[in-house]
Amino acid sequence: MINRKFINTDLAKRIVRPDLCQSATHTSRWLAVAIAILLANNSFADTSEANVVEPAKTSACYLDGLDEQLQCGKITVAENPKLPDGKQIDIHFAILPAIKNTHPDEALLAIAGGPGQSAIENAAGFNRMLTKVRQQRDILLIDQRGTGQSNILSCDDDTSVMLSINDDDLDIIAMTEKCLGQIDADVSQYGSNTALKDFEAVREYLGYQKLHLYGISYGTRMAQLYMRHYPEALLTVTLDGVVPMQQSVVAIGDSIERGLNVLWRDCKSTPACQQQFPDLADEYNKVDQLLATAPINQQVRDPQTDELSDFLLTRGKFSGAIRMAMYMANIRALIPHAIHQASQGNYQPILGIYALTADSTGIAMGMHASVVCGEDIHRITDQMRKDAKESYISGNMLEGLEKTCQVWPIQPVDDNFSEPIHSDLPTLLLSGELDPATPPNWGALAQEKLTNSKHFIAPYATHGVAGQSCGNDLVAQLVEQGSVKDIDAECLQKDVRRSFYLNANTVEVLPVVDTATDIETTASANTAADKE
Repeated sequence: MINRKFINTDLAKRIVRPDLCQSATHTSRWLAVAIAILLANNSFADTSEANVVEPAKTSACYLDGLDEQLQCGKITVAENPKLPDGKQIDIHFAILPAIKNTHPDEALLAIAGGPGQSAIENAAGFNRMLTKVRQQRDILLIDQRGTGQSNILSCDDDTSVMLSINDDDLDIIAMTEKCLGQIDADVSQYGSNTALKDFEAVREYLGYQKLHLYGISYGTRMAQLYMRHYPEALLTVTLDGVVPMQQSVVAIGDSIERGLNVLWRDCKSTPACQQQFPDLADEYNKVDQLLATAPINQQVRDPQTDELSDFLLTRGKFSGAIRMAMYMANIRALIPHAIHQASQGNYQPILGIYALTADSTGIAMGMHASVVCGEDIHRITDQMRKDAKESYISGNMLEGLEKTCQVWPIQPVDDNFSEPIHSDLPTLLLSGELDPATPPNWGALAQEKLTNSKHFIAPYATHGVAGQSCGNDLVAQLVEQGSVKDIDAECLQKDVRRSFYLNANTVEVLPVVDTATDIETTASANTAADKE
C-alpha cells in the first residue's frame, strides 16, 4: 500500500530471454511439449496432421536476482473485455518451476502490492520467501495489467532533480494531465476486476487446475476478489498486510500516524534508544514545524555520487522519507538517529533515508491512479476528509489523490465491490504490529466473513510478515496441509527487530574521547547486521 508522486519505471531490462529452447529445470508440463516437438521434427509421416504441434507456451528466461533459468510467457487479451475485437494487450507471466514437482496441476500465485508494482520484478524476493512452497509446487508470477511488462502505465519523471526541487509546490493536476497524455491506453480498463480476468485466463492457459494464493498489501485485495469470483479455482489463500474490501486504501493516512506512535513507543521501551533519544517525538515535531514554515536548503553529499549537491528539504520530503522507512525493518532502525540529527541541523542522515526509499517502490503511477480513483476515492466521507486535515501526512496524501482523480477518467466501481468476502476457503491472514500501512485491525475486519480462517499478528514485523519472520513457514504449512486447523503461530513471538542505530555507525553508544591523545578508547563499531 504505497502512494508516491510519479516515478519513472523501466522494466524492459528485467527479463532476458536467451536464444535457447526450454530450460533443463522446466516442469513436466513443458517437457511434454518439448518431447512432442522432438517427435514431430523427426517424423517421416506424409500427412500434414502428423507434423502439427502445439507451440510451446513458455520460453526460457532469466530474471533479476536469480541465476537460474526460468520460464516466461504471455497471453494476449482485449484491453476492454467488452470489445474483444478492439485493442489487444499482452499479459506477461513468469514461472519459478518446482524443484520436485509432485503437484503439477497446482501452483502458488504470488500477487504483488502497490497498487502498481510488478510481480515479475520482485521474483527474487518471492523466491526467497516461498522457497519451501517451491520445493513441490510452481510459483506463478503475473505482471498485472498496467504494471511491469503488461502494458505498463508509467509516467516519466526526471528523478535527477528531486533533491533540489520543492515538491510541496508541485502542480499535481498539471503533472497528472501530463502523465495521462503520455499513456497510450484506455486507463478505465486497468482496475482490479478487469485484471482479475487476466489472472484467471493465465491459469487456464497454463493448465493449472487449482491455485494457492499469496497476496501482499494491495495484492490482498486481488486475492479476495479471486475468492469472490473464482472460488472453484482455489485451494488456499494467504493475505499478508491485509487490505479489507470494506476499507478504502486512502485511509492509509491514519495507519501512518499509528506507525509513528508505535515507533515512539518502541524507542521509549528500548533502554539504549530512550537514553540516546529521550525526546524523539518532540524532535520530530520540531523539524516538522520548522519545515512547515519554509524548506531548508543545505549542501550535502549526494548518496549516489558523493558530490556536494544542493538538498532542498521540504516538509513533504521529510515526512515521506520517514514514512517509507517505516515499511522496512532495516531502514526503520535508522529513523531515531536521523530525526535527532535533523533536529540538530544535520540533514545528511535524512537525505540518506530519502535516497534509500525515493525509488524503492517501482510503482506504475498510471495503474495506481486507475485503481485508487475507481475503487477508493469515492469512499471518502466528509468526516474522513475532516479528520485527515488534522494531520499533515493524511491531509497531504488525500489532497494529492483527490487532485489526481479530478483528472483521471475513471468511473467508480459498484457499491458491492466493498462488501466483505464470504468464503470457507482455508485462509491465513498475517498482520505486522509495526506495520505503518495495513495495521492489525484491518486484518480483523477482513476476517469478518471468512469462516475457515486464522489471523495472526506478528509483534515484531512491519509490512509483509512472511518476508520478515517465520510467516513464510506458516504459508508453506497451509499450502502443504490445505488447512488452517493445525497452524501454530508461536514462532512469530521471536523478536526479530533490528536494534536502533544510536549514531551514524553503530547500535551501541560510543564512549566520549576525553583527550586529543585518547584515540584508542572508542568502541568498535558493531552494525545492526552484526547484532542479528
